[in-house]
Amino acid sequence: MPWFVWLLAAGALGAAEFFTLTLVFGLLAGAALVAAVVAGVGIGVLGQLIAFGVAAAAGLALVRPLALRLTAQQSVTREGSDALIGKRAEVVQEVTATRGLVKLSGEEWSARALDESHVIPVGALVDVMEIEGATAVVYPRELLP
Repeated sequence: MPWFVWLLAAGALGAAEFFTLTLVFGLLAGAALVAAVVAGVGIGVLGQLIAFGVAAAAGLALVRPLALRLTAQQSVTREGSDALIGKRAEVVQEVTATRGLVKLSGEEWSARALDESHVIPVGALVDVMEIEGATAVVYPRELLP
């Protein structure tokens, strides 16, 4: 029952892929499944090894680079208030360590200065460093390195 050995190898390689997430073991598991089918049809060990080698080479040479390129192109998207971090805002009401108001993405947000010693005047441009509830924590743009 060589097909059963190939199925066991595919399962072990699939488990290894689950823990590593490199796509290498997953493609080798797929190649082991191809070899299991070849063994199930009744082709000898040499044919099984050739089928495994061809399927593994095709997967590693064709599928893996394509998958890596696609995942590299996808960027992590932030949603909700997290998407506002890093945005530029304009001070509408003087911002201190405890209070203030900024215009951020077309809306007015309560704000406070990141550095407690800063007092940011009306009209100044600031960067949103973080969002705490409904308050934007900001830092003046002219002080950024």
